[in-house]
Amino acid sequence: MESIIRTIEIYPDRVRLLDQRKLPLVEEYVECRTYQEVAEAIRTMVVRGAPAIGVAAAGGMALGVQRLQPGSTEEITAQFETICTTLAQTRPTAVNLFWAIDRMRACARQYHGAPLSQLQQALQAEAQRLLQEDIDINRRIGVYGLPLVPPGSTILTHCNAGALATAGYGTALGVIRAAHFAGRHVQVFADETRPFLQGARLTTWELQRDSIPVTLITDNMAGYFMHAGKIDLVIVGADRIAANGDTANKIGTYSLAVLAKEHHIPFYVAAPLSTIDRATPTGADIPIEQRHGDEVRLVGSQRIASSDVEVANPAFDVTPARYIRGIITEVGVAMPPNEETIAALFAGR
Repeated sequence: MESIIRTIEIYPDRVRLLDQRKLPLVEEYVECRTYQEVAEAIRTMVVRGAPAIGVAAAGGMALGVQRLQPGSTEEITAQFETICTTLAQTRPTAVNLFWAIDRMRACARQYHGAPLSQLQQALQAEAQRLLQEDIDINRRIGVYGLPLVPPGSTILTHCNAGALATAGYGTALGVIRAAHFAGRHVQVFADETRPFLQGARLTTWELQRDSIPVTLITDNMAGYFMHAGKIDLVIVGADRIAANGDTANKIGTYSLAVLAKEHHIPFYVAAPLSTIDRATPTGADIPIEQRHGDEVRLVGSQRIASSDVEVANPAFDVTPARYIRGIITEVGVAMPPNEETIAALFAGR
């Protein structure tokens, strides 16, 4: 039976986030009472994964407006923009963050000049809609991805693109869940995903909860298992997809795509349409977040390298579209991904 993982809960007085820094050892929630606390939770990876970041930001915006004091239209607008700016500065690569902020802005514009109470109710309702829509979208991604998963497949995934990276169910893991519950008898190899270990800590935790067979491997083992014929396909998530299909995802994804190409293994990206940034022409235009060196120097609280050694820590890399067999979305699959197939996904929307 499928387990229910509540990554994000949005209430009028708080946003409740499952603290992903402490999994799998401790299942603990962070109660954010201000939009600043939501922004800090996004920045410090209490919540992570592009869709989840977007939903959390929407909840933070609704929470921030709930705490505004009545004032003139100009004062309310100025305070609202401060909330938007604060949340937009948290994670630069995940385009879902900016998509969610823009959607909440559009909702707020409809209530420009209206009583503050109406704006508060409208934004709270919109944030709740984003949360539920995200879960529904992920399930549809699973439906479109299911035909791409042969029975008995062993699937390699990288980082965490499951319920914990979304409002629920997952993108890459959504496809895997759909295959599992359809009786496809799939197995999963999960990369540990240095330096934050999302694969080891989060993906394995999720899959074990749903009794989906999973084997944990270190990042540098993927080529070995591909060469040995142990991997049938690769499915990963995405933080931003350019108009031409180039995809930014957790660091290490590009290496897997190159290895998969060499071994003739299908490599798929699963992501909602909101992750596709058609205003970004190619992967070269995607900003790559650079994170603190201590994420590499430490594993948890255990130091594994000198405190003064220089560290480079890009959080993401970009996989060129030519290495990707298809991009699985809630409205269909862009296969192969390019400007034409991606544009077709948006036709009529």
